[in-house]
Amino acid sequence: MNNDLVGALHHVELWVPSLKRAEDEWGWILTRLGYSSDQNWVQGTSWRRGATYIVVEESPALTSKDHQRTAPGLNHLAFHAGSTQQVDALLKDSRLHGWRPLFAEKYPNAGGPDHYAAYLVNSDGFEVELIANT
Repeated sequence: MNNDLVGALHHVELWVPSLKRAEDEWGWILTRLGYSSDQNWVQGTSWRRGATYIVVEESPALTSKDHQRTAPGLNHLAFHAGSTQQVDALLKDSRLHGWRPLFAEKYPNAGGPDHYAAYLVNSDGFEVELIANT
């Protein structure tokens, strides 16, 4: 076993109400963050960056069509997103790809005065935090 991977995130699987919408929205943002298309099957798809991959799946076992980021469970995924200019560009372009800003009135410091980040939510209520490497 490679001890360099101990504790590293292996993968995240998100159950979504619409695979097509998830492929468009998640595919856009993950590709912009350096992930590549990895696997595709009838009910899902994944993107990989190094040893980590992210899955979206429209599972037949899904019990609800609504994701509530404020309910128990997943609140958001946070990604290193490059420079402040890259975060700004992602925020600007996100509106064209099914994402909208959260906490826009506090941008870019909604996470605090020394934390430059964009917070976005997609059509299905999933949130991402895009953090600038400052």
